[in-house]
Amino acid sequence: MVQVVAGRHAAASLAALALILWHDPAAAQVDPLDEVSRPLDPSAPLEPWPDIDLPWPDMGGTPAEAPAEPAAPGPDPQAAPTADANVADAASARRYSYRIEGLDANQSAGLLAQFRELSTLEEYRGEPANAAQIDRRARADGELIAELLRAYGYYDAMVRTDVVAGTDGAFLVTLNVEPGPIYHFAEVRLPGLEEAVGADAEALRQSFAVARQDPVNAEKVTGAEAALRAELGRRGYAFAEVGDPDIVVDHDTRTATLVLPVQPAGARRFGSVIVEGRPLFSARHIETIARFDEGDPYRADRIDDLRQALVQTGLVSSVTIRPVAREGTDLVDLAVALVPAPMRTIAGEAGYGTGEGIRLEGSWQHRNFLPPEGAVTVRGVAGTREQSLSVSLRRNNFMRRDQILTAQIAAANINRPAFDARTFTIAGGIERQTNIIWQKKWTWSIGGELITSDERDFDIDTGTNRRRTFFIGAVPLFLGYDGSNDLLDPTSGFRLAARLSPEASFQSGTFFYGRLQLDGSYYQPVSDRVTLAGRVRLGTIVGARRDRIAPSRRFYAGGGGSVRGYGFQRIGPRDPVFDDPIGGRSLAEFAIEARVRVGNFGIVPFFDGGNISTSSLPQFDNLRFGAGIGVRYHTRFGPIRVDVATPINPAAGDPRVAVYVSLGQAF
Repeated sequence: MVQVVAGRHAAASLAALALILWHDPAAAQVDPLDEVSRPLDPSAPLEPWPDIDLPWPDMGGTPAEAPAEPAAPGPDPQAAPTADANVADAASARRYSYRIEGLDANQSAGLLAQFRELSTLEEYRGEPANAAQIDRRARADGELIAELLRAYGYYDAMVRTDVVAGTDGAFLVTLNVEPGPIYHFAEVRLPGLEEAVGADAEALRQSFAVARQDPVNAEKVTGAEAALRAELGRRGYAFAEVGDPDIVVDHDTRTATLVLPVQPAGARRFGSVIVEGRPLFSARHIETIARFDEGDPYRADRIDDLRQALVQTGLVSSVTIRPVAREGTDLVDLAVALVPAPMRTIAGEAGYGTGEGIRLEGSWQHRNFLPPEGAVTVRGVAGTREQSLSVSLRRNNFMRRDQILTAQIAAANINRPAFDARTFTIAGGIERQTNIIWQKKWTWSIGGELITSDERDFDIDTGTNRRRTFFIGAVPLFLGYDGSNDLLDPTSGFRLAARLSPEASFQSGTFFYGRLQLDGSYYQPVSDRVTLAGRVRLGTIVGARRDRIAPSRRFYAGGGGSVRGYGFQRIGPRDPVFDDPIGGRSLAEFAIEARVRVGNFGIVPFFDGGNISTSSLPQFDNLRFGAGIGVRYHTRFGPIRVDVATPINPAAGDPRVAVYVSLGQAF
């Protein structure tokens, strides 16, 4: 067993250990501390150390004396190691384990986590090593624990390391810790802080959460210093300087004095924006994005927010914002330098659903085609049920932060079980949307649509298919509230949304009607791995008979985003001849599922239900139910979803099994 002490008495113990290594074999039973008083002969040869097959170096050129009478024949211990000796030395390597004793729960809470990150014993744990290697690691880790304890205020800490061979042949390393008394601050001073304006001095002092009689904890001092710097920025001290903390330890009284100089340099207000380098955005547009106006009190967190918002545009790869004092005033101008990011993106996606078929989508986008932030996107869809081509404009931060101007021209050929439609659409609007970085509680949109649509559907009166051309004008409105904890994969909270679209239709005369749809979803965590999720959807159309409304503007149900287990749009009334869905004026749907996550994968059993009615109010009789199970693969941009479902009470012609593949949760 080897014992090493790390602490303030480490030097004396190491000296004693050195004398043990130089001892005379004939005096092996003598207390090694008594050897300090004995004179040493510098010309005496070094004795071989047990378990070490290499000879001690001969400093004087005289061969070491051979053993008088070896107990048994064997190799000369002073001879050079042979191949067999090397094999034996390699065979002496053993595995080891370690433990730490002497720390209570309060002391070990954060210390052990730091120790494991830095420990040599932990790094090579499970790998065989010989006794000398393990001893070196143990001593290094003993010094590490002593150093960590000093950071927590235990300046008299001592650590003994014991390395013993266990009965199973493995080594056991024990780090015996004696923390000693904890040191406390006798005085904490922040000279210069009194120069802060008014009540700021006391508020700033309170932000530095280290006071007299607190333990001398380096981590707490560092955290308090960061909090003080942040509070200085929040209170408008743009050019404040915080010096290095000076800690003086008194071992006699077991106390310490902390001095942290602070120069507030006066509270400031925001000035104007100055664009440096290549002007990707104008100063006016940057001021539109900023959450402050000239003359507002300076706040460092508003600078960080502006930096994030500029990167979020997708047009900037890096941002540098430098405060510049305006001479003779308390205003701080902001010098902003932007490095452009690649402006063009080509994207694609693919999906499949039973009844919906294959769907391939590709797009090309230039994110600053119409500066500033005027993104133009050309998008095409080629699929079993849809072929379309569209050009859209999206102007972010239009007139104010997070406000978006949209415009679109689109042509599409849609082939659904309920209808065929060849449409041409011109649309535009203003909206406030959410995003991953700033997930907003409230979102809204208002817009206008002009639609020309040539559509085929079934004429109930004549029992034949027909084609009609509709000219439709609509004013779609949206209002949403998001109280969930995640935009793409929520595990708690709820969401509510309302869509209202007053519409005018020109087909065999002019008539008006309104479409209203309400959506709600709720997410309840059961455990760290299981979330229960549910949703409800209700819809109604008032003001016109179903037959007069264009088939593409009616309600339908069934499919991967609706009631799973049924074909796309296959729930609800059908025509008596071709058994195709004909849609309705009201909608009722619900879904419930359990999202079980294991690592990056998830299993989701679900149960859905819903129906379509020809009346204007949703009906809850004659519901169709579907059930199934899904698999999720969670990626950084959201889960990939594969659902397999079956109808519980199918109608004639409904499939036995339906499969859906898409990106994101079902709701």
